[in-house]
Amino acid sequence: MFEFISGSFLLILFLGATFLSMSVKVLNEYERGVIFRLGRIIGAKGPGLIILIPVVDKMIRVDLRTVTMDVPPQDVITRDNVTIKVNAVVYFRVLEPNRAVIEVENYLLATSKLAQTTLRSILGQVELDELLAQREEINHKLQTILDAQTEPWGVKVSNVEVKQIDLPVEMQRAMARQAEAERERRAKIIAAEGELQASQKLSEAAQIMEVRPMTLQLRYLQTIAEIASEKSTHTIVPLPMDLLRPFLGALEKKNG
Repeated sequence: MFEFISGSFLLILFLGATFLSMSVKVLNEYERGVIFRLGRIIGAKGPGLIILIPVVDKMIRVDLRTVTMDVPPQDVITRDNVTIKVNAVVYFRVLEPNRAVIEVENYLLATSKLAQTTLRSILGQVELDELLAQREEINHKLQTILDAQTEPWGVKVSNVEVKQIDLPVEMQRAMARQAEAERERRAKIIAAEGELQASQKLSEAAQIMEVRPMTLQLRYLQTIAEIASEKSTHTIVPLPMDLLRPFLGALEKKNG
């Protein structure tokens, strides 16, 4: 008799513990529980302690934190027929737990697949140069489209970033040659502009020397000083007659 009572007590204790575990749930601050009662949704509850009716109620946990999802590399053919591999990262979070559970079977999988197809579709409409130069605008366009399409699921896409673009080897070589040609073009333009400015300054200097011959003599004396500073054993200095003409004129007057 005692053994029967003891076994009954243990059975009641086990059933009570099972009933308690099924009826009492604790949700964290970032979680919500979508409650179904006999198959009909009665709303989202939480955070904190949630009391359920065993067998009658069913709860689905929904995480409200921002999800960082990597979009696998996608093969994309741009508008100018260049085949590239592109991957991206999507940031989104659930704003309405009820819709995230009712409107879509698996909002994580659905958002991932939608991001992949949207990435291929949008990048296929732009040329490679636009993709490389206007990545910020493309990111914003992707975010706007994904946010509009996930809105019925209660999901908010806050940001989309194109992370990496893999180009074919032939395209990398062509772009390297193009960049090298562009650098050579800029170097030639800079050199030509330098020659033009130098010729303009020389022309101005020649005009000044033509009006004031003394400046030419001063420049000649400066050149001699620069040559004299060089380390050499022999220095040949040409002496123009114009430089000696004032002295010769004075000497002729004296002799005459």
